[in-house]
Amino acid sequence: MEYLPILVLVLSFVVLLAIGTPVAWSIAISSVLTMLVSIPVLPAFTTVSQRIGTGLDSFALLAIPLFILSGELMNKGGIAHRLIAFAKTLVGALPGGLALINIVSAMLMGAIAGSSMAAASAMGSILGPEMEREGYSREFGAAVNITAATTGLVIPPSNVLIVYSLASGGASIAALFLAGYIPGILTGLFLMIVASFWAKKKGYKVGKRSSFKQIFKTFVDALPSLFMLVVVIGGIVVGVFTATEASAIAVLYSLLLGLFYKEISFERLPKILLDSTSTTAIVMLLIGASMSMSWALSYENIPQEISSGLLGISDNKIVILLIINLLLLFVGIFMDMTPAVLIFTPIFLPVVTKLGLDPVHFGIIMVLNLCIGLCTPPVGSVLFVGVGIANTTIEKVIKPLFPLFIAMIIALLLVTYIPQLSLWLPSLFDL
Repeated sequence: MEYLPILVLVLSFVVLLAIGTPVAWSIAISSVLTMLVSIPVLPAFTTVSQRIGTGLDSFALLAIPLFILSGELMNKGGIAHRLIAFAKTLVGALPGGLALINIVSAMLMGAIAGSSMAAASAMGSILGPEMEREGYSREFGAAVNITAATTGLVIPPSNVLIVYSLASGGASIAALFLAGYIPGILTGLFLMIVASFWAKKKGYKVGKRSSFKQIFKTFVDALPSLFMLVVVIGGIVVGVFTATEASAIAVLYSLLLGLFYKEISFERLPKILLDSTSTTAIVMLLIGASMSMSWALSYENIPQEISSGLLGISDNKIVILLIINLLLLFVGIFMDMTPAVLIFTPIFLPVVTKLGLDPVHFGIIMVLNLCIGLCTPPVGSVLFVGVGIANTTIEKVIKPLFPLFIAMIIALLLVTYIPQLSLWLPSLFDL
């Protein structure tokens, strides 16, 4: 086994991150340095730049900027307020009612907007101050918001599942979308149980029970937003349109909905377009750079060597999956989700398929695992958004965050070792 390329890749990437180089540039530069081990300077630079360009040349990836735009339109279009009102009538009377409202609303928002950042931003700014007024600690509110926001990356539509489909060599996007529902809802339920126990222990207030009339009224108000799930996911599953076409439908639907609610005006559209373009640019640069690193790894036969090494440790599926989960948890601490999926899918997918694991099942395991990394320092983007909105510090949030981490890990282990949690819905639709 050639250790020099691996050593160059790992050391250069870690050093570049440590000195504050942006993640995308760290990935691209370390890819070039790895290639320089085997080939001359000019071909190394040419190859990496070419792979960045060709890595973005995919019709499926067109769905990502469109889903980002639809998420931005929903975030500004008054959808969050209606979802929160609906969630309040459902779970507001339970112990830790406002915390549970945050989790349910984030799940609904994530399912509609497909963005953990949008969910964390919307729920934190709306529910954060209300939780404080009701006596909840600011840190607990932030911890609940941070962890709940990640459920939207598993519950479809999810940009990262589209990225996984590309990295896996063509796993069905429709199957991945359906596979995410039960694991995402399960994670949300575990978070709700922990939040409820914590709130009861701290003696936080319980809200009033809502009447059926109130539940029905808020449901009707939220129905146009919720109907988007039927339009987008239903259309993909039935085969009316592809995921990319569904993303365009999502943009049109969310724009019309925002205009209908009178929360979006044509004067605000340029700002919304600019914000979504900025986010898209960051995501696409990450994808392009990650594709170049993935190619460099493949050129140096690193995935095959790691695969052989893992299978050499054990041929027991339980042991291998545990090792992969631990490695992904570690990777998630230091790397953003999109590059992690693109770089590590080609490494781990051959290992698990040899053990008989379905690529769709592994995709959900990987995304659910890396969601935990979004809540951990030093790279956890959702952690920083949640802490920033709550106007607190990471050090203060860690204590209430820890039991919620445990809940997410338990959900991850259940999804890992019970394949039907992911595969039942796709099999129901013959996907």
